[in-house]
Amino acid sequence: MPVRRFTLALLLIVPLFSSCGRNDPQAALEAAVQQLQDNIEAKRSSAVLEQLHAQFSAQQQLEQPQTELSGQSQYDREWAKRTMLALFMRHQNVGVIAFSKRSQIDPTYADKGHTEAEIALTGAAGLIPDNAAHYRLKLEWWLEDGEWQLARLNWQ
Repeated sequence: MPVRRFTLALLLIVPLFSSCGRNDPQAALEAAVQQLQDNIEAKRSSAVLEQLHAQFSAQQQLEQPQTELSGQSQYDREWAKRTMLALFMRHQNVGVIAFSKRSQIDPTYADKGHTEAEIALTGAAGLIPDNAAHYRLKLEWWLEDGEWQLARLNWQ
């Protein structure tokens, strides 16, 4: 009889632990980072734009001169859209190779997360990449309506 009770108790407790994992902000943040990578590689620009916060900006702390093409001094959602369009039109295949990536919830603000990554962004007309660039990224995520959205992006 004791084995049966133990088994019954175990069957009741295990689902409780597994449901806790689904609400884990750290796991959700890491899933958002992976989803961003997957969306870029699949060339789903609309899905990437959905992951960008309404106040998204890039290279924020650097002083950016206005460009002739954009006429803007800030990298925002519109810049991200144009950049993806150019990248996706130029390359049939796009790859994001993450050499390292680390995400964490901000210890002070539970609705902010940070990711640091070292990646290679590759482009190819076929299977073999004919273009590659190396970046060190710092991403800041904001939790908005239960979803992590990319708010800030900086790179070197």
